[in-house]
Amino acid sequence: MKRYDLRHLHDDFYDRMVELIDKGLTVGEVGIFLFEVGDFTCIQKSADVIKATGHDLMNSLKFNEVDWTIVVKKVSAEIAKANIEALQTEQSQSEEPAEATEATQEA
Repeated sequence: MKRYDLRHLHDDFYDRMVELIDKGLTVGEVGIFLFEVGDFTCIQKSADVIKATGHDLMNSLKFNEVDWTIVVKKVSAEIAKANIEALQTEQSQSEEPAEATEATQEA
């Protein structure tokens, strides 16, 4: 387990977090990332970034009044690829009903 303090990067920590996961963690290892909350949009965005990389977001916790932590487990390239494909399938399926509803409303 490794702990990374990204608070000094303020709202621009996403690329560094992904880099640390890719290069700083071994497969199966857990990383704890500490960052500033700001306006709370970074909490959801950080979860989305982790999901988009295919790694496992294990936890997301308020650390104190201004800081947040997320716990991420690095997965193998094969599992990450499968997770990304599942996410893309899920997103395309959720978009199809919305498009059908819009087409029905327009008609």
